[in-house]
Amino acid sequence: MSRRVAVTGIGVVASCGIGIDAFWSGLLSEPEQGPRREVNDWDPSPWFDNPKQARRSDRFAQFALAAATEALDMAGDLEVDPVRAGVLIGTGIGGIGTNEEQIVIQHTKGDRRVSPFLVPMMMPNAAAASVSMRYGFQGPCEATVTACAAGTHSIGNAANLIKSGRCNVVVTGGAEAPLTPTSLAGFGNMTAMSNQQVSMPFDQRRDGFIIAEGAGVLVLEEWDHAVARGATIVAEVLGSASTADAHHITAPSPGGVGAVQCMELALEDSGISAEQVRHINAHGTSTPLNDAAEAHAMAKVFGTENGPIVTSTKGVTGHALGAAGALEAVAMILAMREKLIPPTMGLEQLDPELPELDIVRGEARSWEPGPSMSNSFGFGGHNGSVVLQPAS
Repeated sequence: MSRRVAVTGIGVVASCGIGIDAFWSGLLSEPEQGPRREVNDWDPSPWFDNPKQARRSDRFAQFALAAATEALDMAGDLEVDPVRAGVLIGTGIGGIGTNEEQIVIQHTKGDRRVSPFLVPMMMPNAAAASVSMRYGFQGPCEATVTACAAGTHSIGNAANLIKSGRCNVVVTGGAEAPLTPTSLAGFGNMTAMSNQQVSMPFDQRRDGFIIAEGAGVLVLEEWDHAVARGATIVAEVLGSASTADAHHITAPSPGGVGAVQCMELALEDSGISAEQVRHINAHGTSTPLNDAAEAHAMAKVFGTENGPIVTSTKGVTGHALGAAGALEAVAMILAMREKLIPPTMGLEQLDPELPELDIVRGEARSWEPGPSMSNSFGFGGHNGSVVLQPAS
């Protein structure tokens, strides 16, 4: 029999706020302007014993450790067998900042000046490894690398470790720090980013995403394990799914076929119907093709009348690639806690070519929390959906 999966802790580092309270306030505020969403004035020292230790950790891993610390502090004393405690933190491009910096050093100063910490800092599993070592968790320690779906896939994979009985606790989410000169040039030259420097999900004027950095982390726990230790359960992971478009390295499949299959499989895994879903935190990147494919996919799965309330928080956070799904899972849990769904910032003129979905815009909307879905779709044709509901 499949075991229930509780969420007992959440943590976040984002451009709109470090920590869940600041993050929530940011989601309800007008976003900053500019071509990127950066975590300004970042100081990693509170999460490390000394400056040298912090310098030996890439920025994306620093974000992950900070978010994990907040999530684990919220979860409280886990009292878990370390072999049954895992860490799954995904990323799209890992320690690209360290990699880029050291390549320049190698070219300008020679091989002997390359840092011996290059490999352990740049490797995509560095974030998961750092959290595992800090807290002594000896169960599965892995990094899902599926572009912009990595955070959502990590949460789904972590939940399955608990459902199957392999783990009682898994720290999971996503982390990304892609704001390097070469990364920005690459995304810019592929015309993925907005020339207007505005994130406008589902708007007819949308022309690309605003690249961002950050991390979101959840503590997942076997339900009875959490209840037995008196933990506060903030949400429940019902199910998830992962599919591939098998279509194109960057463009979604026409009509969002892969997304449709992913959402339907996530509902099946969750044991609920489409009619029971009350809210969707959409991938909603503000790119012409992605938003269109996702909108048509949501319309096919949920219909356009009396369907779930939809929002894209990327209007505020920007697109944090492999961290996006984890940030949005945290946002969805906070929306349940506050009984308020943040608006899709930047959306003013709904694209008339898109289906008539119930998208929140302008102001946050009150709601009665219920089963909710978060979607993530990544380059390579990776699709991920995860379904959560309020604790009950």
